[in-house]
Amino acid sequence: MKHGKSDRRTFLLWSGWIGGAAPIMSLSASARRACPAPRNEDLVWRAIEPKELEGRGFAEIERAFGRLPNRFEKVVSERIWALSGHAAGLSLAFRTDSTALRVRYRLTSGELAMPHMPATGVSGVDLYGFDARRGWRHAGVSQPVARDVDALLFSGADGTARDYRLYLPLYNGIERLELGVLEDSRFETASPRSRPIVFYGTSIVQGACASRPGMAAPADVGRRLERPTVNLGFSGNGDMDPALAGVLGEADASLYVIDCLPNMTPEQVSERMVPFVEALREKQPNVPLLLVGEREHQGAWLARGLAETHAKKNQAFRRAYFSLMDRGHQRLFQLGGADLFGTDGEGSVDGSHPSDLGLRRVSNALAAEIGRMG
Repeated sequence: MKHGKSDRRTFLLWSGWIGGAAPIMSLSASARRACPAPRNEDLVWRAIEPKELEGRGFAEIERAFGRLPNRFEKVVSERIWALSGHAAGLSLAFRTDSTALRVRYRLTSGELAMPHMPATGVSGVDLYGFDARRGWRHAGVSQPVARDVDALLFSGADGTARDYRLYLPLYNGIERLELGVLEDSRFETASPRSRPIVFYGTSIVQGACASRPGMAAPADVGRRLERPTVNLGFSGNGDMDPALAGVLGEADASLYVIDCLPNMTPEQVSERMVPFVEALREKQPNVPLLLVGEREHQGAWLARGLAETHAKKNQAFRRAYFSLMDRGHQRLFQLGGADLFGTDGEGSVDGSHPSDLGLRRVSNALAAEIGRMG
């Protein structure tokens, strides 16, 4: 990648920092100071390669920052293929002692926000840092106003080397991504961890309507349990399509979370759930599988039709689950979905999609259940 005048410095590799890792720049004490608003020309820039990202469930993903390999383009629907270009669930783990951090990236789409979800969640990048006393803490988020984003994520840090994780946009794609740190700082990316928890489902899994990418349930669960996660949520299209069982089966998963009922009719649950699980089990017979039940629309207390549909779906879900158990399937678990947003009516943006509060409640339940599964 070519850079302009402000990018004339490049990262230099050397060995010997932190467990034999290769940090990236020579040190000069004169520049190690808090910088309230560093200019781009004060920084060195590192272009992030897709292979450095965690959250890619397949080894050979050709599209930069995509979620599915090209060989699945004709296997899945056109809509799922398009949604797989969103960077939901992809993240970069790195360690730096820089007192400031900037990010530059180009989005694939100029549709930066949605009526019920802000640009910070749809198109922003979201940074968390690890605090030895309090664990993972939010550290900064970009606020896109155009496809080309140049944002200061933090400044004025004390120069202590810390671990960070940067989450990519939930409902937009990225063409390129660069991080800028002060010239005399150390910077090292971490290798992606193997055997992730693979989440498959609807817009709720993809991240609607989080205000920041790190608030999406798969990301939150990953931080809580210190486990890698893969987000295969496809907005409006998480309906246990039989083709997706084969796709999921090729991921190197340690556990599957299947959360599809919000996109399905009662009839689809009855018709698809057992064959979907059995097809996945053919490829991954020993991997634990958690099936999540139907959410209750926050307006169901007022709209009788919604409540009846929820009841029918949950009945079909339970019948299918016990049918699978009767067929001898092992390591199969279920989590009721009715109260995942909470019971006070305050967990949703529009009745159907969770707010940050609703997502936190979903994450609480998922992390507790996964913890019990082992």
